[in-house]
Amino acid sequence: MIFNGDAFSVTLGTDGIAELKFDLKNESINKFTRDAITELKQAVEAIAASSEVKGVVVTSAKESFVVGADITEFGAMFALSEEEIVSDLLKTHGIFNSLEDLEVPTVTAINGICLGGGFELALATDYRLMAPAAKVGLPEVKLGIFPGFGGTVRLSRLIGADNAIEWICSGSEKRANDALKYGAVDGVVELDGLTAAARQMAIRAASGELDFRTRKQEKKAELKLNNIEGMMAFETAKGFVAAKAGPHYPAPVTAIKAIQKHASQTRDQAVETEARGFAKVAKTKVAENLIGLFLKDQYLKKTAKKWQAEAAGVKKAAVLGAGIMGGGIAYQSASKHIPILMKDINEGGIKLGLDEAAKLTSKQVERGRLTTMDMATILNDIRPTLSYGDFDDVDVVVEAVVENPKVKKSVLAEAEDQIGQDKVLASNTSTISITELSTALKRPENFCGMHFFNPVHRMPLVEVIRGQKTSDQTVATVVAYAQKLGKTPIVVNDCPGFLVNRILFPYFGGFAMLVRDGVDFQRIDKVMEKFGWPMGPAYLMDVVGIDTGVHAQEVMAAGFPDRMSQDFSSAIQVMYEHKRYGQKNNVGFYRYELDKKGKQKKITDPESYELIKPVQVVQAELTDEDIIARMMIPLCLETVRCLEDGIVSTATEADMGLVYGIGFPPFRGGALKYIDDMGVAEFLALTEKFADLGALYQPTAKLTDMAKNNETFFSSARGEQS
Repeated sequence: MIFNGDAFSVTLGTDGIAELKFDLKNESINKFTRDAITELKQAVEAIAASSEVKGVVVTSAKESFVVGADITEFGAMFALSEEEIVSDLLKTHGIFNSLEDLEVPTVTAINGICLGGGFELALATDYRLMAPAAKVGLPEVKLGIFPGFGGTVRLSRLIGADNAIEWICSGSEKRANDALKYGAVDGVVELDGLTAAARQMAIRAASGELDFRTRKQEKKAELKLNNIEGMMAFETAKGFVAAKAGPHYPAPVTAIKAIQKHASQTRDQAVETEARGFAKVAKTKVAENLIGLFLKDQYLKKTAKKWQAEAAGVKKAAVLGAGIMGGGIAYQSASKHIPILMKDINEGGIKLGLDEAAKLTSKQVERGRLTTMDMATILNDIRPTLSYGDFDDVDVVVEAVVENPKVKKSVLAEAEDQIGQDKVLASNTSTISITELSTALKRPENFCGMHFFNPVHRMPLVEVIRGQKTSDQTVATVVAYAQKLGKTPIVVNDCPGFLVNRILFPYFGGFAMLVRDGVDFQRIDKVMEKFGWPMGPAYLMDVVGIDTGVHAQEVMAAGFPDRMSQDFSSAIQVMYEHKRYGQKNNVGFYRYELDKKGKQKKITDPESYELIKPVQVVQAELTDEDIIARMMIPLCLETVRCLEDGIVSTATEADMGLVYGIGFPPFRGGALKYIDDMGVAEFLALTEKFADLGALYQPTAKLTDMAKNNETFFSSARGEQS
C-alpha cells in the first residue's frame, strides 16, 4: 500500500502497476469534495515518489466512476471573489497536471457514470478504457457554469475544438461507442475485464509498445488549428450556440470564448484561461439560481424518499378515462414497467388512448431510444377494457375523466366498489377540491389527488393533493408511484387550483387586465418570452385550451372572490364565447396550421384583434418593465400566499412546483427566489406602484413584516430555506 486515505488509496501490484482507487468513505457515490481533492494530491505525490511504479491505473470502487464535484460546496466557493476562485481552481489544476505529468503511463478504467470533474480526471490520464454501459460528459452548463478542472483544455485537444464545443455546450452525456468514435476514449471493454485490460494497457505503454509520452505532449501543446480554421470553428459556433442558449444563459458562449483564447496556449497557460472564464460565470446570478435549483431538486428527492417507508407497493395500476391524458398516463406507467389497465366507457375513448400511447412509443423508436421489441412490451403492458373485471388486483387507480365534479364523483364511487378495501384511488383533477370529491366515497382516507401536467411524458411534476381525510399511507403510496413513473412529486394541501394552477391564474388575471388596458397581446407574449418564459400568456392559454382556462378561472373566482373574480369582460372570455379554444380547434388568440413536420405552427390572426376591441376599454402607455411587473406581481404574491396558507410546506417546493409545472424561467430560480433577488422591500415598493389594480397586487401583512425585518425566503444565495 503506497497511500491510504478516506477517498483515495494506492496499491502497487507485482507487475509494477499502481492502482489509484477512488472510494469515498461513507458515500454511495464518488464525488470531488475539497477533502477528496486534497487526498488526490497526496496520492499522486506518493506515486511520483515511488521508484517501483511503472504505470498507473485509475479505478473506482463505486458503481459509478465519479459523478462530478460536490455541488453542495459550490456556495462557499462561489461566494469568493473572482480572483480567489481562480486561485482556488489553479490549485486543483496543479493536482490534475501532476497526474498528467507523471513519468509513467496512466490509464483510467471508466466503469460507470463519469461526469464533470470525474471525466476531467480521466482526461488527465494518458489513456481511457470504458465499460459498454458507462457514460461520460461535461454537463456543467446545466448549472450555469462550464468545466473548471481542465475539461475545456484537454477535451478540445483530444477530440478537436468543434466536437469539444458540442459536448461542452450541450452538456450531453455520451455513451461508450460515441466516446470511442470521437476519440475521447481508447477502447470499450466489458465491465468484468475492464480493470485487467487497463492494467495490460499500462504494461504495454511502460514497455514502449504504446507511445504514451507523445500522447502527453499532444494534450499539453497548443490546439492544432490555423487562424482561418480557428476563426471558422469558433465564430460559427458562437453564433449558433448563442442563438440556441438564448441571452439568459451565458455559460456556453463563455466556454467557447475560453477555448478560442487558450487554443494558442500551452496547457499551463490554457488552464489559467479556463479558470478565469469559469470564475466569471460562477459569479453570475444565473449560475447561483441554476445551482440552487439543483440543490432544491435534491431536497425534493430526499423529501419523497421519506414517504417510501409508509408506501404500499404498486405492482399494477389503472387509469379511468382513456383519451389523450389517459393514454399519456398509461404510456408513462407502462414505459416504467408498471402494467396498467386503461378503462373507458366506449371504444372511441379506448382507441384515442391507445393511439396516444402508440404515438409516444413510436417517437421513441424513431429517435433510437427504444427498440421495436421495447415498444411491443410497453404497449402490451397497457390493457384496454370497458369493464371493471380485472380491477381486483390493481393497487392504484387514477381517475382522468372530464373535469366535472358530478361525473368524477360518480366514476370514483363506482371504481371504489371494484377495488380492494386497502387500495388507493386518485383523481387527476386540475382544480376540483379533493375534499369535495371524497364526499362520494366510503373510504375517503384512501383517496387523494394525483395531478399530472400535460403532456404527461414531458412534464416532470406531479402534484399529490391531500384532502381533509386523506391518510399518510395514501399520500406515501401515490408519491412512490409518481417516483416510479420518473416524476417529481410535491405534496400539497387541498384548495381551489391546488398549488400550480392557483398561482398560474393570477398570472392570467394580470394578462387579462393588460389586454383590457389596450396592450397588444402579441407584445405581452414577446415581452414575457424575452423575460424567460417558454411561451407568452396568450400562447400558453391557447395551448392549455381556452375552454379549460375559462372553467378553471370560474373555479378560482369562486374560491378566491376577493382577488380572482373579474369585474370586466376579458379577452379570454371573448375567445371562449366565439368558440376559439386554442390549439385544440386550431384557433384562439392565434390561428394554427400544420407545418411540414406535422407540428402546429401559430400564425397571427387579424380577427382576434377585431373580436377583442370592444373589451379594450383603456389605452394605457406602458413600458416593457411595466408589463413584466403587472404579470409577475400577481404570480409572486399568490406563491407567497400558498406558502403562508400551508398549501405547500416549504419555499423550495413552491418554487420547484412552478419551474417543473409551468416552466417558470429556471435561471430566475422560482417566484420566491425572484422576490429574494429583487429584495423583499424593493418588491413591495413595486406592488405599491400598481396597488390601484386591486387585490391581486396587494401584498400580505406577513410579507410586509418580512421587509421590515430584512427577512428572506431563502437563507443563502444558493436557495437554502430560511
